[in-house]
Amino acid sequence: MMQSGIPVCNTCGDQVGLDANGEVFVACHECNFPICKDCLSYEIKEGRKVCQRCGTPYGEDSPTDDGETNVSETTSTMASHLNNEPKDVGLHARHISSVSTVDSEMNDESGNPIWKNRVESWKDKKNKKKKAPSKTEKEEIQVPPEQQMEEQQSPEGAGAQPLSTLIPLSKSKLTPYRIVIVMRLIILVLFFQYRVTHPVDSAYGVWMTSVICEIWFAVSWVLDQFPKWSPVSRETYIDRLSARYEREGEPSELAAVDFFVSTVDPMKEPPLITANTVLSILAVDYPVDKVSCYVSDDGAAMLTFESLVETADFARKWVPFCNKFTIEPRAPEFYFSQKIDYLKDKIQPSFVKERRAMKRDYEEFKVRINALVAKAQKTPEDGWTMQDGTSWPGNNTRDHPGMIQVFLGNTGAQDIEGNELPRLVYVSREKRPGYPHHKKAGAENALVRVSAILTNAPFILNLDCDHYVNNSKAIREAMCFLMDPQLGPGLCYVQFPQRFDGIDRSDRYANRNTVFFDVNMRGLDGIQGPVYVGTGTVFNRQALYGYSPASLPTLTKPSSSCSWCGCCSCCCPQKKPTKDLSELYKDTKREELDAAIFNLREIDNYDEHERSMLISQMSFEKTFGLSSVFIESTLMENGGVPDSVNPSTLIMEAIHVISCGYEEKTEWGKEIGWIYGSVTEDILTGFKMHCRGWRSVYCMPLRPAFKGSAPINLSDRLHQVLRWALGSVEIFFSRHCPLWYGFAGGRLKWLQRLAYINTIVYPFTSFPLVSYCSLPAICLLTGKFIIPTLSNLASLLFLCLFISIITTSILELRWSGVTIEEFWRNEQFWVIGGVSAHLFAVFQGFLKMLAGLDTNFTVTAKAADDSEFGDLYIIKWTTLLIPPTTLLIVNLVGVVAGFSDALNKGYEAWGPLFGKVFFAFWVIFHLYPFLKGLMGRQNRTPTIVVLWSVLLASVFSLVWVKINPFVSKVDSNTIAQSCISIDC
Repeated sequence: MMQSGIPVCNTCGDQVGLDANGEVFVACHECNFPICKDCLSYEIKEGRKVCQRCGTPYGEDSPTDDGETNVSETTSTMASHLNNEPKDVGLHARHISSVSTVDSEMNDESGNPIWKNRVESWKDKKNKKKKAPSKTEKEEIQVPPEQQMEEQQSPEGAGAQPLSTLIPLSKSKLTPYRIVIVMRLIILVLFFQYRVTHPVDSAYGVWMTSVICEIWFAVSWVLDQFPKWSPVSRETYIDRLSARYEREGEPSELAAVDFFVSTVDPMKEPPLITANTVLSILAVDYPVDKVSCYVSDDGAAMLTFESLVETADFARKWVPFCNKFTIEPRAPEFYFSQKIDYLKDKIQPSFVKERRAMKRDYEEFKVRINALVAKAQKTPEDGWTMQDGTSWPGNNTRDHPGMIQVFLGNTGAQDIEGNELPRLVYVSREKRPGYPHHKKAGAENALVRVSAILTNAPFILNLDCDHYVNNSKAIREAMCFLMDPQLGPGLCYVQFPQRFDGIDRSDRYANRNTVFFDVNMRGLDGIQGPVYVGTGTVFNRQALYGYSPASLPTLTKPSSSCSWCGCCSCCCPQKKPTKDLSELYKDTKREELDAAIFNLREIDNYDEHERSMLISQMSFEKTFGLSSVFIESTLMENGGVPDSVNPSTLIMEAIHVISCGYEEKTEWGKEIGWIYGSVTEDILTGFKMHCRGWRSVYCMPLRPAFKGSAPINLSDRLHQVLRWALGSVEIFFSRHCPLWYGFAGGRLKWLQRLAYINTIVYPFTSFPLVSYCSLPAICLLTGKFIIPTLSNLASLLFLCLFISIITTSILELRWSGVTIEEFWRNEQFWVIGGVSAHLFAVFQGFLKMLAGLDTNFTVTAKAADDSEFGDLYIIKWTTLLIPPTTLLIVNLVGVVAGFSDALNKGYEAWGPLFGKVFFAFWVIFHLYPFLKGLMGRQNRTPTIVVLWSVLLASVFSLVWVKINPFVSKVDSNTIAQSCISIDC
C-alpha cells in the first residue's frame, strides 16, 4: 500500500522511500528530483552521477552499489574508462518487443558477414571480460600524466558542465497557479452538486441537456489542465557542445543527422517552397560531412525531380554565401524578403556586392523553377520524357518503380569555392496497385530504410516541405540534449515549436496555435515530454527501431518496509513476506526487461557454430524485413555504414528496401518506424515511444528553429483541423487508444496518459458543444432557462466559478508569455472548429469503423496569391460551413425574438432576458471570426448572404411574435368568462 505524502520515483514509478532518519529520501538537494535509492544506485553504477533534471552532482551520502566505499574522483573516472565496453555492442542492453530468441532455431547462412562480425565482437567482449583487472588492480593502475592534468581541471570545464539546464517555473508563479487549479476543481464539484440537486421542472429537457454538456466540459478541462501541472523551460549551451565535441585541430565528433523532407503534390506544394526548405538544410551551421538531406517525392512527379536538379546547382553558390556571411535565415526566399537593415553587423566590404549578385542569381533560379511549373501545367499525352529520351518512370503515379537519385555528396560534388557539400538524395518509393502505401507514414518509413543504407546517421530530423530552417544552429540546439551523456540515452526525440510566416496580425483563425505550443507543450515537458507534432523533430534512430531506452532500470526493487504501514518490519512478525499480485506482476515485467535481443549469458555457453544458430537472422527479418545490409545498420547504435558492405551495391539495396512489398509480414508501422492506423501518424508514433519508457524534451530557442506556412483562409483551415480530428478519432477506435493501451509496462506516467487521452477524445466535445450553442436560441424562443431562480448562495457559487476560470487563464498567460489576444483567438476557434470540423470528423470516424469507408484528406495549399494575405479572403463552400452558419442565424433570430417578447410583456421580462441574451452573445462572439470570414473582403461582401440572413431573421421573428407557439393555448370558455367581466 502506498504511503500518502511520499513522492513517486520519476524512473520506476514506486515511492522514493525513507532515509535512515525516517524522512523522505532526497537524492538531489538542489531541485528535489524524485528518485528512489535503488534507481539512484543503478544510475551511479552506470556512471551517471549527476541529477537528471538540473545536472547537479549527487552528494557524498548517495548510496553506492553493494556497500562499496567511495574512491577519489580520479580513480573512479579511470575505472569507468576501463569498464567502458565498445559502443557497437551496446545493443544488448536494449529491448525490442517483436524480436525473440525463440525464433532462432534455423541455421543462419555461414557466409553472411553480418553475423560473423557480431560473433567476433562478442568474442572480443568476452576476452576483455577475462582480462579485465580486479578492483584492487584498477586502483593501483598509474594514470597517465596527460589524463591526470585533464582530470585535475576545474569541474566547471567544458567536459564536466551539462549541455543544457532544466529551469522549473518559479514558485511565485507555480504555487498560485496550482492553488487556483485545485480551487477551481473544488468549485466545480460544488457547482455540479448544486446543478444536479436544483432541476428546472418547467424546462426539464433543456436543463438535463445543459447539465450533461457541462459535465463533459468539466472532464475535458481536467484532461487538458492537469498535464500542465509542472511547466518547465530549458536552456542550452551551444558553446559547451562545441568545446566538448569540436576541438581545434581534430575532426568533429558531433553526431551525423539525416534530414527528411516529404512532399506529395507539386501543384499544391510549390517546388519553389520545397527548394527553399532544401537550401536552408544544405546551408545549416553543422559539419558538412554530418548532414544528409533526403527528399521524399510521394507523387513521383518529374517536376519535383527537375526542380531538385536546379536546387542542387544553385546550392553550389548559395551554401558558401551563407557560410561566409553567417546570414539568417538561410532560405533565400525569406532572407531576401526581410524588411530589415541587411547591412547591420556585416562589416565585410564585399558583402553588398556579393549580396546583390546572389539576389540576381536567385531571381534567375526562381525564373527557371517557375518555367518548370508552367511547363508542368499540361501533361503530354504520351507522358513526360527525360533528357535522354526515355520515359519518366513515374508517369503513372499509382504504378511505378522505386527511384533514387543522389544529386550531391558524391566525389567531386563541390561548391564554387571547392568545398564539400552535404548529401542531397531524391527518393520516390515504389507503388503498385493492391499494396497499401500508408500515405505520409509509409513515405517516412521508406526514408528511414534508405537513409540507413546510404548514410545511417544516428539522428533523424523530419520536416514538412514548407518548413524551412530559420535558425542555422537549430541542430546544435538539439544535440545539446541528444548528445548529453546524462540526458541523451533516454531521449527518443527533441521537439521544436512550430512557427509560421504569412499570417495576418489578428490571426483570425488561430493559425499560430501559440496556446498549444507555448502552454500545453511546456507543461508536458515537465512530465515525460511533449507529444510529437509531425515536423521540426529530431529523432533518435534507435527509438524509431522499436528499442527501449538503454538506461531503463528494472521495475521492481527490494524493499524491507511493511506493505501495509510502509514502515520498517518492527511492527510485523519477522517472517518471509508473501508477494501480492502487483509484486508478482512487477517480477514478470523485470524478467521481460532483462531479456535482451541476445542473452550473452546463454551465448557464452555455446561454441561459435551454435552461436550462429542462436543468432538467427530470421528473428530480425520478421521485424525489419529481408535486407541484411539494413539489419546490420540497425545494430550500429552510433550510426555509420557497416564496413562489410560493398559501396557499389548500396543503391541497389536502397531500391530494394523501398519496394512496395518490403514491409509485408514485418513490424514496420506496427512496432517500428512511423506507426500506421491514423492520418495523424505523429500522435501514434510519439505515444508508442513514450509507452516504451522513452522521454522527449521541448526546445524553444530564442530564434525560432523552423518556420512554415499555414492555410490562412477559412475553408482550408477547417479542412486541416478536420484531418487532425479525424486522426484522433481513428486512434480512439484503434488498439492504440490511450484509454487501454500501454498499461502493461507501466512506463507511461499518468499525467502523460491524461494528455494523450485528451488528444484523442477532444473531437467528441463537438456534440455537447453544438448542443450548448443551440441552448441560448431555445431559451430565448421558449421563454425558459437552464438555471432556476438563483439564491444568494448560488449566485456566489457562480461568481466564484467565473472568477476561477478567469484567474486560471490569467496565471497561464503570466508564466507562458501568451498574449490575451492569442488566448482569445484560441478560444474562438475552439468553438468554430468544434461545431464544424470536429463534428464531421466524428461522423467520418464512425463511418470508417462501421462501414469501412476510408476518407482521403486533402493536401492544403502552401502558397497564397500575389497580394498580402490575399488567401485570407478566399471562400470555398464546403459542408463544414453549414453547422456554424446555422448556429449563428438561430442565435441571431433568438436575440431578436427575445427582445420583441420583452417589449410586449413590459419591464418585468427584461430581468430574465439579460441572462439569456448574455448566453446567446457568448455564442455569437465566439463565432464572430467565422462570420467575418464568411463575408470575405469588405469590398467584396456577398450581398446575397446578408440579405438572406436579415430576411430569415425577420421572418422567424415576425412569425414567432404572431403565432408564439411556445405559450400555452387558452380555451374559448376562459375567453368568454373574461369578456363577461368587461363592462362594454
